[in-house]
Amino acid sequence: MKSKRHVRSISISNEARDRVLFEGDLGELEEVAFIGGSMLEVRGTNGVLRVELGQRETEKLMGQMSKTRA
Repeated sequence: MKSKRHVRSISISNEARDRVLFEGDLGELEEVAFIGGSMLEVRGTNGVLRVELGQRETEKLMGQMSKTRA
């Protein structure tokens, strides 16, 4: 994020599952791309979010989601 004012909350759990929650406002969407087939990068006017996700699995899930909304 470009500024901490765009971050709503950050939570890191001490539980065995080691959960992490990061909430914020990326602003207006500028670009979405896969880097190396395993990293999803979402760029907005307020920052960048990178999440390690497989491209095939993500595309499959997105296809399933669009079918359920139709």
